[in-house]
Amino acid sequence: MSAAGAWARALHRKARYVIGIRSPVWCSNLIKFGLPKTKIMKLKYALYLWMTLAHLSTLAQVKALVGGTLIDGYGGKPLQNSVVIIEGERILKIGTVGSVEIPRGAEVISTEGMSVMPGLWDMHVHLMINGHSDYTHWDKTYLKLAGNVIMPSSAQQLLLAGVTSARDLGGPLEPSISVRNRINKGEIPGPTLYVSGPFIQHEPYPGTAEFRWGVKGADDARNKVRQLAKAGVDCIKLIDQDEMTMDEVNAVVDEAHRNKLPVVGHSHRPEEILRGLKAGVDCFEHTGLAAAPEYPDDIISMIKERTAQMSKGFLFWTPTVEGLYNYEYTRDNPESLDNDSWHLGLPDSIIRDIRYSIRKPGELGYFQFNPVRKPTLEKKVNQLKQAGVVLLIGTDSGIPMKFHSQSTWNELDIWVNRFGFDPMYAIRAATYWPAVAMKVDKDFGTVTEGKYADIIAVKGDVLRHISLLQDVKMVIKKGKRYK
Repeated sequence: MSAAGAWARALHRKARYVIGIRSPVWCSNLIKFGLPKTKIMKLKYALYLWMTLAHLSTLAQVKALVGGTLIDGYGGKPLQNSVVIIEGERILKIGTVGSVEIPRGAEVISTEGMSVMPGLWDMHVHLMINGHSDYTHWDKTYLKLAGNVIMPSSAQQLLLAGVTSARDLGGPLEPSISVRNRINKGEIPGPTLYVSGPFIQHEPYPGTAEFRWGVKGADDARNKVRQLAKAGVDCIKLIDQDEMTMDEVNAVVDEAHRNKLPVVGHSHRPEEILRGLKAGVDCFEHTGLAAAPEYPDDIISMIKERTAQMSKGFLFWTPTVEGLYNYEYTRDNPESLDNDSWHLGLPDSIIRDIRYSIRKPGELGYFQFNPVRKPTLEKKVNQLKQAGVVLLIGTDSGIPMKFHSQSTWNELDIWVNRFGFDPMYAIRAATYWPAVAMKVDKDFGTVTEGKYADIIAVKGDVLRHISLLQDVKMVIKKGKRYK
């Protein structure tokens, strides 16, 4: 008899005992209430069948990941020959082969020769766009499809790339909330999403009012934030704060914090950063400052002053460098654009439209200033790192030629293989620290007993070859295997 068969037989016996099939006292008590013996027996066997099926259902949800090298996300020495037991949505037990008993009947998944690690986070994605080079055309043509086609497609692409959690920064409110909730209910596949809904800024750009909300005065700023909070967003995205009054900026940040929402601020221009720091922005995005070779002393001094105040918590920063850094390589080696992983979930008509828009990579206006900006990126990122900010992996995924199926691993690759960052540092910036930033580290961010089972695996040693993340072999999110 198989192990599963023996386990089922044991459950059968246990169920019969628990419901009292052999208990005359239990039967006589029911008879006293006037229930005929035939109905009692039918009731007992129905209960027995229900309990057996319930136990078997629980058993079917038990998975054992066996044999791989576990990188748990805390930064310590990896655990070789690891065993990770998953029950339902959460991690039940972690140990090594021979030290952890694998439950009978569990689904055993071999991870021999693989690096096993927490699912990745991407802290800066745009689900409403998918690599098209013409934003104006895209918004006019496809915004109405955001909730039912574009954003679900982007979400599924992220998940299959190993991204089990993502922060979506800037999108139409109702579709953003709807897609997040549908994912949470298991209706569509995708990462656990943390959405900002519309940008908050001084004035929306022409044709963007559906996903960019302008503010007129401090009271209006507070009202806009309250509307977003009431709708159920997870954070507030602030942009162009250098065009707002300081009262407006302070009102946005203060009202967000009153509603227990973190504020994510743009940092393309010096005054955006300075005003964001003064107001108490929690996380900044991009490296910015265009072609300036480095951050000026006043900004770095202010960042250092902020990071020295641990009572205010960590200061987070998402540099989003890969899109700019890799442009020239993609321009000269456009074969990667033919990778059809970004087609997933998109109608053929949209795929053709995206392809046409990027058919001449060297002529895209979005990147023409790139040769001047690229040489400044490494210096600026290192300045931020040395100033004490906590750097997070995020990609700006969705911008021209940057697809949700490919962006995240490229960001880690740049950090490690171009900037020289320690691979473990980069991995923690894509696992542990994002969960801390979003205040969900009790449930996410590491492979830990009791936390949700968000786990990925790649073949080989990811600490030696970070680019292995471009081919994730296994994706488990909340205990469910998607790949």
